[in-house]
Amino acid sequence: MIGLIDCNNFFVSCERVFNPSLRDKPVIVLSNNDGCVVAVSNEAKLLGIKRGVPFYQVKPIIDRNNINVFSSNYRLYSDMSSRIMATLSSIFPSVEVYSIDEAFVNFEKIPLTLLPKYAQNIVYTIMRNVGVPISIGIAPTKTLAKIATYYAKHTPLYNNVCILNTEEQRVKALSNINVENVWGIGKKLSEKLHKTGIIRAIDFSTIHYQRIPYLNISGIKTWYELNGKKCIELEPVQISKKQISCSRSFSPSLTNLNEMESAVTIFTENVWRKLVEQKLYAVSLNIYIHTNAFNKELKQYYNSSFYKLEEPSGDLLKLTKISINLLKSIYKEGYKYKKIGIIITEVIPISDFQYNLFNKTKENDIRQKLMDKINQLNLNNKTLDSVHLASSLSNEINSKKEFISKQYTTRFDDIIEIKCL
Repeated sequence: MIGLIDCNNFFVSCERVFNPSLRDKPVIVLSNNDGCVVAVSNEAKLLGIKRGVPFYQVKPIIDRNNINVFSSNYRLYSDMSSRIMATLSSIFPSVEVYSIDEAFVNFEKIPLTLLPKYAQNIVYTIMRNVGVPISIGIAPTKTLAKIATYYAKHTPLYNNVCILNTEEQRVKALSNINVENVWGIGKKLSEKLHKTGIIRAIDFSTIHYQRIPYLNISGIKTWYELNGKKCIELEPVQISKKQISCSRSFSPSLTNLNEMESAVTIFTENVWRKLVEQKLYAVSLNIYIHTNAFNKELKQYYNSSFYKLEEPSGDLLKLTKISINLLKSIYKEGYKYKKIGIIITEVIPISDFQYNLFNKTKENDIRQKLMDKINQLNLNNKTLDSVHLASSLSNEINSKKEFISKQYTTRFDDIIEIKCL
């Protein structure tokens, strides 16, 4: 049996851990730059707030109902996620981290009769250790485990744990799930299925896949998984990303090249940290800039520039220099730039890298020691704000974080103090 551990309203739950007064109160979390809603508590959902809607559209509902609003605090959420995954790793020999708030685990060695109590104990342990509520779905396949987790989350009767281990339970679960909500079935496929009368997940699973000519390999695997046959294995080892990106929308827009260079430097540092975490080198990168396409009164401009490195690199200084040169090559005066982004379009594992025969290996070794020291200093200070390139500090980059909470777990100044009287 495969289990999916899913954190309940993860971003909201992280905020509530350090601010208990938010419990049972309506709470929403906004995206980067406070643009739209990315997380909604159950109480806020009842008031009509949905994920993905622009913040300004729901502002009247927020003001009218005194809804608590937070800017996204990804450092806090990432650290809380790490604590949850560490707790799971202490329980299970292998954990597949699927996203910041989801993980697949293997329950195959646990007898079916003991599964309910065992799973409930995991819910209790995560809550005790981290303070974040979770739901667990358990089933013979990953796709069915996803469906089981949906019921564990949304059906109070299950008490955060749903186990699908009989044919009757499987059929009942699939009969109440729309096909577009099945993991692995995207929007285009669901639209095609709807046109042929396949509305529910049970409809999809009961018709033989050979009678659906437009199914690809992924769709066929999903069909088998819904019928209880395992086709998607657990992947305990983290698979390295193929691309790494960092971008931001600015309010107000940027017009000055120095400000834009500062932003690009910060973004390059961010993707470099991800390269270090994943033990990767960059092979090529792309910079793009554009104005606000929604403001028809402004002059519009979009451009991007691509560069392939002579050899893969994890050198922050080199990557920053390339990024700034790419920015300069596409920057034009007289425009108000709304968004800037950098994408590492191709990466390779450091273990696969081979030095060029004619390289100055001694110089490379010295530079690598510098990169290691920068990363070590940042990690030791637990803030990721200790060491920066000077060009990132030349101007203040305007990013809306009007409702940001404290870095409770990653900044010493923000640690909660408890005074005993």
